[in-house]
Amino acid sequence: MRIFFESKQLITYFFISVAIAIVVGSLLFANKLVKELTQEERHKIEIWAEATKLIATQSDDNDISLILHILQSNTTIPVVLHDVSANTYVANNIKLPSKNEDDFLKSKVESFQKKHEPIVLEELNQYLYYDDSYTLKQLAIYPYVQLSVMFVFIGLAFFALSSSLKSEQNRVWMGLSKETAHQLGTPISSLLAWIELLRLKGIETDLLAEVDKDLGRLEMITERFSKIGSKADFKLVDLRLVVSNALAYMDRRISSRVNIETNFPDKKLTVALNEPLFEWVIENIIKNATDAMAGEGTISLRIIEKNHKIMLDITDSGKGIPKSKFKKVFSPGYTTKERGWGLGLSLVKRIVEVYHKGKIFVKSSEVGQGTTFRIVLSKES
Repeated sequence: MRIFFESKQLITYFFISVAIAIVVGSLLFANKLVKELTQEERHKIEIWAEATKLIATQSDDNDISLILHILQSNTTIPVVLHDVSANTYVANNIKLPSKNEDDFLKSKVESFQKKHEPIVLEELNQYLYYDDSYTLKQLAIYPYVQLSVMFVFIGLAFFALSSSLKSEQNRVWMGLSKETAHQLGTPISSLLAWIELLRLKGIETDLLAEVDKDLGRLEMITERFSKIGSKADFKLVDLRLVVSNALAYMDRRISSRVNIETNFPDKKLTVALNEPLFEWVIENIIKNATDAMAGEGTISLRIIEKNHKIMLDITDSGKGIPKSKFKKVFSPGYTTKERGWGLGLSLVKRIVEVYHKGKIFVKSSEVGQGTTFRIVLSKES
């Protein structure tokens, strides 16, 4: 079981690592293309500026056609030529408004200057400002569009993987529970028959009564496992009584050095519960708390009613849980013990949240001071 959940974590880490590698590689490659295209456009604008200077100073008409061809070749890069002496603006590849052209071009010059250093035509006392071409702008935005699409696909893939693993986990739970209930059923039936036979033979009744109690306990455990793999039945019960019954059972089975304290309201607190399963929740938490205190300390249980919710806080004086492990303690396979499968709190979470539609979480904990688990259930009127 632990190997299965460790494999799940390895698959998740591998999937995330591959996704990060793809994202980083895509960003680096796109950034390289943007830089190369930016340099190429700068070079084109410098040639365009040189052609502008030549056409203004050329006295020989022989090369005018070539210069004009260079000037006309720029059909993608927006440019504004500012003549300082005449205080005029000439634009190319920019859609001009019908009014206030100069103000519009001045604002363009300011925005262009923030992106690129202008090219200075000293002989003409002119400045050439330019913006990125539409193609370059698309390429600059493309990585973010690509990343957005990639994250959507990664999210969908991760969701599919998580759902698949969760479904597998559910099948493991159900298979394990049903098989356990089935395996326990046969020896229990046999033991019941043997007890009846021993009664007929006149064996001491007090001794058989104790065996009957243990068999009753085994039957209850079998019932609990059978309910994990099937739809549970719920009844409206007083939460105080259910918790008290579980505590009465655990009180005889934990260390005498563990003191259990309760703080329950005086009035009845009605909730819809499956008693055998919820008692199992209390027993698991009490057992974990006892282990955390090394068999010595205080466990406090408090029930709080707020709006339409009933909260059960279970506090121990044990070794505590680091904040980074608050959620991890409920993960299947997680355990701090040398022996054990780490399924206790995972089972508790499943019973509370899947079967009873409630919530369970670590409310607070300090290393060396203790831990408080909170169970939240809906109140029934």
